[in-house]
Amino acid sequence: MSEFQRISIAQAHELMAQEGCQVADIRDEQSFKLGHIEGATHLDNHVLQQFIEEADPDQPLIIYCYHGNSSQSAAQYFVDKDFTQVYSMDGGFEEWRQHYPQVSDAESR
Repeated sequence: MSEFQRISIAQAHELMAQEGCQVADIRDEQSFKLGHIEGATHLDNHVLQQFIEEADPDQPLIIYCYHGNSSQSAAQYFVDKDFTQVYSMDGGFEEWRQHYPQVSDAESR
């Protein structure tokens, strides 16, 4: 059985530069609106099935949450749905915005 991989924010940043990389934010909607990684899709129970149907299961999928804990179970969920390259980002959005603040604001300042 396949498993997801845990990656650092630096590895995630490199992977996101590749064409076709998908990024999913599983934090609450308010947190997503306040700031998120550029290009990320907000996932919750209302849009999950649509995302699964529309996403490319053979392209890399990076999942992140606040600190990198909840994203691990979410990543395994996508592996179980036959996504082939699933990553959970260690440190989550909190660590990401410390290193890459220029791309994490919801709106330009």
